[in-house]
Amino acid sequence: MSDNKNKELNNTSLSSSASNGRGGLAIYWNAFKTFFKIGAFTLGGGYAMISIIENEVVERQKWISKEEFVDLIAMAQSCPGVFAVNISIFVGYKLRKTPGALCTSLGAVLPSFLMILLVALFFHQFMNLAWVEAMFRGIRPAVVALIAVPTFNLAKRAKINLANCWIPIVTALLIAYLGVNPIYILIAAVAGGYLYGKFIAPTE
Repeated sequence: MSDNKNKELNNTSLSSSASNGRGGLAIYWNAFKTFFKIGAFTLGGGYAMISIIENEVVERQKWISKEEFVDLIAMAQSCPGVFAVNISIFVGYKLRKTPGALCTSLGAVLPSFLMILLVALFFHQFMNLAWVEAMFRGIRPAVVALIAVPTFNLAKRAKINLANCWIPIVTALLIAYLGVNPIYILIAAVAGGYLYGKFIAPTE
């Protein structure tokens, strides 16, 4: 019931946005601007962007529900390519199909492209400056926090408890210490989830 209700609310918000002036071409500009801002002001990229994306896409714009966002992260991680760009493509496609996906992905990629271009142009002039090195030493701990906070929030929404907490723990150990490819982990998780839903869950 709650999932259906969330989808109904989400569809209502999308339809209302089209009727209150954010529809038409405005929705494309808003989508581009939102992900450009995310890409421009998020240090660390990748998983560090999760909380920022959630705040903009779920809380402010209300383009998707919290439950959909958790599923979206799983899908983005399962696909090849840059994590944040994958999320932007999924969100844009949900909004306005292929044109929406082009706008959001361009918004997500453009800030990094421009920044890397500037760094490439002036790298040799700044690489040995003490204040630049000190700045990055301060940024690194902040990036750790940006990754840790959304991880805890996602664990709550994914309903991680004492019965299933072994799954993320074993997964982390396999990847970190045994070098198991995450793709194999995802394939095993999909197969395990299917078997659980088909044979075990109906009997509980």
